[in-house]
Formats: sequence, structure tokens, C-alpha cells
Amino acid sequence: MTELLTEREIEDARLTDWTVSEKSLTRTVELTSFPAAIAVVNHVADAAEEADHHPDIDIRWRTLTFTLSTHSAGGLTQKDVDLARRIDALIASR
Repeated sequence: MTELLTEREIEDARLTDWTVSEKSLTRTVELTSFPAAIAVVNHVADAAEEADHHPDIDIRWRTLTFTLSTHSAGGLTQKDVDLARRIDALIASR
């Protein structure tokens, strides 16, 4: 089983664009268009499949909200931090 991160470990991850709650990470981003948003979703889907760790994704026109949590562990793990960083990189490349 994957271990939960401590509050300090979550802080040390420095995920500045993410909102941290006790059990999840959330980031909302607005893209330039609906097709651009869907392109990001497709890239995130590929990264999530590769990592075998899947975010909740809310799509509202060109606004995307990603929520990460390791449900099997009951909160935040390194898997969430790693995927958050990957999502950040994919968004930055757009």
C-alpha cells in the first residue's frame, strides 16, 4: 500500500497552483478554447494511464478542474504529487 504524505511533505512539494485539502489536490485552469482544453485532457489521460493513477476531471467549456487523491490509501500520496507535476508540465507546454 502507498503511504500517505505528511502535511510537511505536501508543503515541501511546493505545488503552488494547486489547492490542498486533507485528502486531495485541486487545480483549475482556463485554456484559450474548448478544443485546447480537450487537447490538454487527452494529454493528461495519456499521462494518467502511463502512471496508472487517474485524476477526476471536470470540463466546463474551456475551464478544466483536476482533482487528485489516492483513494485506496485514503488521501494524498507521492502518486498525487507526481501526477500534479506532470499535469503542470502539460499545461505549461500549451
